[in-house]
Amino acid sequence: MLVPKTVQTMKNNVRRLKASELELTDKVVAIQRVAKVVKGGRRFSFSAIVVVGDGNGVVGYGLGKAGEVTSAITKGIDNAKKNLVKVPVLKGTIPHEVNGKFCGGKVFMKPAAEGTGVIAGGAMRAVLESAGIKNVLAKSKGSSNPHNVVKATFDALLKMRDARAVAQQRGVDMNKVFNG
Repeated sequence: MLVPKTVQTMKNNVRRLKASELELTDKVVAIQRVAKVVKGGRRFSFSAIVVVGDGNGVVGYGLGKAGEVTSAITKGIDNAKKNLVKVPVLKGTIPHEVNGKFCGGKVFMKPAAEGTGVIAGGAMRAVLESAGIKNVLAKSKGSSNPHNVVKATFDALLKMRDARAVAQQRGVDMNKVFNG
């Protein structure tokens, strides 16, 4: 069975965090109404994609489905708290340029100077603000489906490495990472 690249990255490089130890805020990215046609007419159901984060590098996303909007959002928040990951945030921005992809959704993120703000579209903006990234230039290409954009953004965030992680992986001193 093929596993999407995002899931492989999450399993290999990222350790899970416990939601009970953190002060998390949630943002609803998108709510969709879906209809199932039955003999007596249409049955409506709702799905909500939610992003939670502590504003200090910890972020997660979840999908909730239910017959009512509030129940769908609650389920999405619970699901997001199970999928928390730690991403590197360096002085309010990201450490380096990075691309992310999930299905048809592609994203590009680039570090920005202090005072720039979060220059990003709807679904990406929610993820980046929840993670605590305050200055970043980002572009969403391809699919504008919020599910794909959120997952592509997580793919990009999980690909990022700070200098300490690079030094540890190479087994060298921090000075050698910067000086070559």
